[in-house]
Amino acid sequence: MFGWEFPPHILGGLGTASYGLTKGMHANGDMDITFVIPRPWGDEERDFAQIIGACNTPVAWRDVSWDYVESRIGKFMSPQTYFNLRDHIYDDFNYMKLNDLGCIEFSGRYPDNILEEINNYSIVAGVIARTIDCDIIHSHDWLTYPAGIHAKNVTGKPLVIHVHATDFDRSRGNVNPTVFAIERDGMEHADHIITVSDLSRRTVIEKYGIDPSKVTTVHNAVIPLDEETLNLPRHDKKDKVVTFLGRITMQKGPEYFVEAAAKVLKKDRNIRFVMAGSGDMMEDMIRLAARRGIADRFHFTGFLKGKEVYEMLAASDVYIMPSVSEPFGISPLEAMEMGVPSIISRQSGCAEILNNVIKTDYWDIDAMADAIHAITNYPALYHQLRNDGIEEIKGITWEKAGKKVIDIYEKVIASRQ
Repeated sequence: MFGWEFPPHILGGLGTASYGLTKGMHANGDMDITFVIPRPWGDEERDFAQIIGACNTPVAWRDVSWDYVESRIGKFMSPQTYFNLRDHIYDDFNYMKLNDLGCIEFSGRYPDNILEEINNYSIVAGVIARTIDCDIIHSHDWLTYPAGIHAKNVTGKPLVIHVHATDFDRSRGNVNPTVFAIERDGMEHADHIITVSDLSRRTVIEKYGIDPSKVTTVHNAVIPLDEETLNLPRHDKKDKVVTFLGRITMQKGPEYFVEAAAKVLKKDRNIRFVMAGSGDMMEDMIRLAARRGIADRFHFTGFLKGKEVYEMLAASDVYIMPSVSEPFGISPLEAMEMGVPSIISRQSGCAEILNNVIKTDYWDIDAMADAIHAITNYPALYHQLRNDGIEEIKGITWEKAGKKVIDIYEKVIASRQ
């Protein structure tokens, strides 16, 4: 598997989904998974997958000792793996900027030179593909499609790509031609394509011209929370709390959340609204809240991670995801698991499988405001959504999703024989 994020260091839903699916597949048994990411941090969970960092994979020979390698990258990878990889360098990459181990540095994030990092990642994939035997190659999201294609060309093994989002989702249709070309190239080279919703499947078929028989939907799921998280303290408070949690970007529809909040606060001032996250529209949203005269009831937390996310959910009475185009959207599942009644846009993949939520069109701020008002003012509705939501989420597991992916693998491998 080639991915770009892996918990606990994640910047969005891609890392959460990659982790959950990998863990769910391993739980089905008889799986040996190597998961490649640009840069591991050393605290990743590794009991169900071997983690290899592109930044720790040599692409040029360096005469280094076992002890030195261990001192440099032992926290991330076995020195033996490093030396195994060093034996399969396939070209002279000394012209590149390399470190003392002959490795390319990666940010582990989404830097301004992202296209350069994607290309470098595909170079590293050639070393890994020549070193580690596999039956199938699985690339998560467009950033890793070139790596998957390179690995397929090296090994001759089938490639499955996993479409977590397309540039049509991220840009509201104002597609970057370079990104579109990378996405389409990955889709055309793939033996099979997995999408996270039927919404995404239609986009792949209609916008990229892909044969429908080559595309299968496997909906995302959620990892069961431990008792400590489920029982985080829920402080008594005078005001109800309505929370938006995610990237504050065009795709997520943050302006509709602010506008709905303004409508609610005309009727009821005993509600506080929280926009938890960061993104390029954050300053615009701060100004919009000020223009609507609701700044005193509106809070911006900045980016939350790990336990902070669940502490925020534990403090919330309503969760809302007004996304304009959401391929899936795991966060409502996490909110429901924490017992938080949720409002989601019909333009989201998770709307295909969730029943115990309120669904509105992303642009319908009146319907959104009515739903917020109803949940915060009618205890019977609040408790019904809370209790039925908790039960519904128990049946949406990564183990089930993992079994569907394994079935796809087996069909792809069988079709090659």
